[in-house]
Parts: sequence; structure tokens; C-alpha cells
Amino acid sequence: MKILLHICCAPCSTHSIEMLKQENDLVLFFYNPCIFPKEEFEKRLENAKIIAKEHNLKLIVPEYNHKKFLDYVKGYEKEPENGKRCLLCYEQRLRKTAEFAKKNNFNSFTTTLTISPHKNSETIFNIGKELEKKNNVKFIDINFKKKDGFKHSVELSKKYNLYRQDYCGCEFSRNK
Repeated sequence: MKILLHICCAPCSTHSIEMLKQENDLVLFFYNPCIFPKEEFEKRLENAKIIAKEHNLKLIVPEYNHKKFLDYVKGYEKEPENGKRCLLCYEQRLRKTAEFAKKNNFNSFTTTLTISPHKNSETIFNIGKELEKKNNVKFIDINFKKKDGFKHSVELSKKYNLYRQDYCGCEFSRNK
């Protein structure tokens, strides 16, 4: 199966890649306009390139445009973590992933966002399933944090000496 894997950062992708690459044609998709500042985006992208090279996987990086994210979440800047702003952020990134998957003949798409213990996987699944219907590309609802997936990703991050950030990426979570 040809899968487009949205990755939010290299550490979160490590375990997910190991799970998916064995029996699939896997391509990484680094679309994260939410990340701020640009230097943080660049640091995360460099680490994504490291992990892509390590696994000999193609990494697709659409143009970074933080203004698109700010416009998308306008009016929700003061929302608490896991509030409406975060849902919009997930939706924006998964929508772009689904659209790219459809346009480029992928069988399916999924995201590493579900590996985070701070994110509700069911919420992400619901967004993915809606986008599956709109784009006619299967969303794979895998909760990567299960079976110690997050713990394993931390171990792999150490093994590959990856940069591990201390906030999700947007300036609104950083200010908390």
C-alpha cells in the first residue's frame, strides 16, 4: 500500500515509520505551518531530513507559510490547549495531507500526531475520516501511542540523537 505519512517532527515519526514501512510504500509529508518561529521550523525540518535519510524514505516539504496558519486560527488564539485552535491546526495539516495524497495517487494517508500523549487520537481520527470522505483517499486510524509507542519514540530519538522540542510548535502553546 502506498501511504503518505504526515509527520509533525522527527521524534514523533521514528516509531510510526518503523510500524508502517515494513509492508508499505511509505512517503513522509512535513507540512506544519503552525510551527513558530521559522528557526524552530528549520530545526525540526533538518531532523526530519535525518530520519528520512536514515530510513531511505522520500520526504516531501510543502512551502512553509506561517501566515496561513495564523489566518486559519484567527479568533482562537486564546483558546486553551486541546481547544478549538488545536482542532483547526490538526484539520489544516491533515487536509493538506489528504489533498496531496489524492492528487498524487496514494492509497491512504495518516499522521504521527496520534503518538503524542497530549493529543486525543479519537479527535484526530474523526478529522481524518471526514477528510477521507471528501478526498476519496483512505485515512488509516492508527493510535501510535499504544503499546508504549511514545516511549519507544523517545528511545529512538536518543538513538538517532534527534532534537526534541518542548512545545507543540505554535506560539500560542509556547506562551502557556
